[in-house]
Amino acid sequence: MPRQVRGFDAQAAHAHLSRKCRRLGAWMKKVDRLENGPIPDDARWRQRFDPVDALARAILFQQLSGKAASTIVGRVEAAIGSARLHHDTLGRCDDATLRACGVSGNKLLALRDLSAREARSEIPDLRAMAHMDNDAIVATLVPIRGIGRWTVEMMLMFRLGRPDILPVDDLGIRKGAQFVDKLDAMPAPKALAQIGERWGPYRTYASLYLWRIADIGSGVAKPVDRSQG
Repeated sequence: MPRQVRGFDAQAAHAHLSRKCRRLGAWMKKVDRLENGPIPDDARWRQRFDPVDALARAILFQQLSGKAASTIVGRVEAAIGSARLHHDTLGRCDDATLRACGVSGNKLLALRDLSAREARSEIPDLRAMAHMDNDAIVATLVPIRGIGRWTVEMMLMFRLGRPDILPVDDLGIRKGAQFVDKLDAMPAPKALAQIGERWGPYRTYASLYLWRIADIGSGVAKPVDRSQG
């Protein structure tokens, strides 16, 4: 397929969604007033990106606070003598050493599976991903132990800058959609996928607002950072 450019025009996305979906547009205005303007382009779309390292870090961050996960990542980096988490560097330490860094048994198995797949050239690099569609990237990465669809969707949104991603299993997204459509309960993932059709081709940008809408509607002053899988 043609090469996919990382990122998209947030201003164009804002204008499109505001025009196409009246209910979402009204909430977007409310968010913009509270946050002193529309959600901008994400700087990470222009930054160097290493898929294998990002997946390894996503595994280590799972189910931990950012501070606790960062501590463990720092210990792992010190143990392997590198800030690059890959097959060759993670292979410098045995399992006991990584466990001593605070890596759980399940996460250790996930890191070893990721490393083995990288060694077999099963993990596409950034150049290869540029020529893959979203579904192909998901299908390639979710077989990795410890990597679910949500984690890949966060990569697609926040690192690859794909414009049309809607993480229908995310509770914040579902809660935001509930507020937008004034529903009695959060829509099920399948129903949300159908609702989200009206937000294409900028469902990623709509998702950024849905997270904020969920926080505002629930009385949370500031949205949490959901980009770290």
